[in-house]
Amino acid sequence: MPRNCLFNALLIPLYLSLTACPATKRDIASTGSDAVPATADDVPAVMPDDADPALWVIRDEDTTIYLFGTVHILKPGMTWFDEAVKDSFDASDELVIEMIKPGPAVMVKIVNDLAIDKTGISLRDKLSAAVRADYEAVLTRLNLPVAAFDPLDPWFASVNISLIPLMRNGYAADQGVEDELLAQAKTRAITITGLETPEQQLGFFDNLPEEVQIRFLNFTVHTIDDAAYGMEQMVIEWANADVDALGELMNAGLDDKILYETLLVNRNINWAEWVEQRMEQPGTIFLAVGAGHLAGDSSLQKVLAKKGLVAERIEY
Repeated sequence: MPRNCLFNALLIPLYLSLTACPATKRDIASTGSDAVPATADDVPAVMPDDADPALWVIRDEDTTIYLFGTVHILKPGMTWFDEAVKDSFDASDELVIEMIKPGPAVMVKIVNDLAIDKTGISLRDKLSAAVRADYEAVLTRLNLPVAAFDPLDPWFASVNISLIPLMRNGYAADQGVEDELLAQAKTRAITITGLETPEQQLGFFDNLPEEVQIRFLNFTVHTIDDAAYGMEQMVIEWANADVDALGELMNAGLDDKILYETLLVNRNINWAEWVEQRMEQPGTIFLAVGAGHLAGDSSLQKVLAKKGLVAERIEY
């Protein structure tokens, strides 16, 4: 596996925060000659000095579960772990996150087992002539060899390509929300639980039909120039706790039903079952999952509501 792939393999779980693809500049603002004049409501949101992301709580007589949306990869210097978020975390005796990351050697082995193509057919040979030309052009612009991902599955190439512009625009793999939460949890020596295993998370991509993986790769190639911009907009909406706007941005580019159901809907259904079972036990839990899972029509809160579990928004 190429050296850059080994590095970015460790970042793949972080990508699941982007299970719904970020909106592009074209999605967010119309620039055509017939565009509707902007109104006050159309003024782009700006990054606040102090981020106050959305927070919810589910309670019964002896169980409290705080529900917090995360961004798995951020730029250094953001302030968000304070006020109600910190108070809720400090009141909890268990941290639950999507996945507990294994060490680098273990993660690379898992990626080797899942991401290397077993058919022996080169990735580029699976692409049509037009798609291949666009794909190779993007790799060249990113200063990567056009053969960089040839032995690998399309999903792996797509994930890595998507992450490169973010890393080059100042996002850091060790600055995500989970990194801070895990550090705080270890300091307090509270229980840390993962909802999924690394094999499961990578398996969501690896088990996608190959034609879906190729569509995913093609979408990534055609939106790569807007990747950093889309991520910035999502972080701004997250920091401003604008859940509706975040939902629109997260879902703007995800129109593949299989991808949407695999990476978002089905996982929310599984997590809702976990929450329902956990509510049977006493305790206080801080449950932190990607913010995209807590926004939009298929949000975890809406799945929970169907089970009679109401997530109340905490205003702060």
